[in-house]
Amino acid sequence: MKREVRVVVVGAGVAGLTTAVVLAEAGASVHVIAEQVPGVTSLAAGAMWGPYLVEPKDKVDQWGQRSLEIFRRLAEDPSTGVRLTKGIEASRTAQAPPDWASILPGFRPCEPAELPAGFSAGYRFTVPLIDMPTYLAYLLRRLDAAGGTVERRRLASFADAGPAPVIVNCTGLGAQELVPDHDLRPIRGQHVVVTNPGLTEFFSEDTGLSQDLLCFYPHGDTVVLGGTAIDGEGSLAPDEKAAAGILARCVEVEPRLAKARVLEHRLGARPTRAMVRVEAERAEDGTVVVHNYGHGGTGVTLSWGCAEEAASLVAADRADRP
Repeated sequence: MKREVRVVVVGAGVAGLTTAVVLAEAGASVHVIAEQVPGVTSLAAGAMWGPYLVEPKDKVDQWGQRSLEIFRRLAEDPSTGVRLTKGIEASRTAQAPPDWASILPGFRPCEPAELPAGFSAGYRFTVPLIDMPTYLAYLLRRLDAAGGTVERRRLASFADAGPAPVIVNCTGLGAQELVPDHDLRPIRGQHVVVTNPGLTEFFSEDTGLSQDLLCFYPHGDTVVLGGTAIDGEGSLAPDEKAAAGILARCVEVEPRLAKARVLEHRLGARPTRAMVRVEAERAEDGTVVVHNYGHGGTGVTLSWGCAEEAASLVAADRADRP
């Protein structure tokens, strides 16, 4: 892609920053515009790779596998915030493992003695864990090194982005108004960050469609405890009752967390729709808008695969122009 091609990326969550990096490193002149840098919902993520509860499945599998390949490489550099971590996903009923889990290194069924009380099945595997504040800072450094620029402001419309032949829409929940997309809805997520009492492995419960989640992800000196998934709720105000429930659920599985000190609460509104949207459309003024949003709770998991597909749509548009 030629450097003189100017692309505006709207949004600076994990989708926006990853897409901006891919485009800038391919040679485009990339300018990111976002009200929040980095985006608060991405900062609030746990975050463990795993393509949960999103469609279309065939594309999600492709995007997720591509992201997994890249996260494995990034885990070789501690400064990225990505680590390959062992742990358990467990269920209180005899559930089959998700199809993606069986391809991960070290995958095996748990022995009964490995499971916490009340759990009847579980699986061990090694997966990328991503410390989001560290990782998003890494993406910003990488974007800067590739010549990308960042501007903090809120857009009332895509036209406000200024003259650009291509705009990439990575606004997450903001696409409700900017597109507008009335099929997009928030799912409120809350995590509690605590000091690490010595945990080195993750734990996650397969809770299905419940709004009460149970997981803990160690990131060095801290542990991210989760969580909630409240459909239709977009408020980012901390909920003390929900936080107490998160702590209680995690302590029941891992008693060492009872003595951990609470450091902060992280909240985000997962941008959710029936299908993840990665596609291009042409506006009336001739501007091409490439959409990359609606990832629900899998924005990190799908980030690199979706970013590369969005970049290929940008390249295809440029190739079609005289």
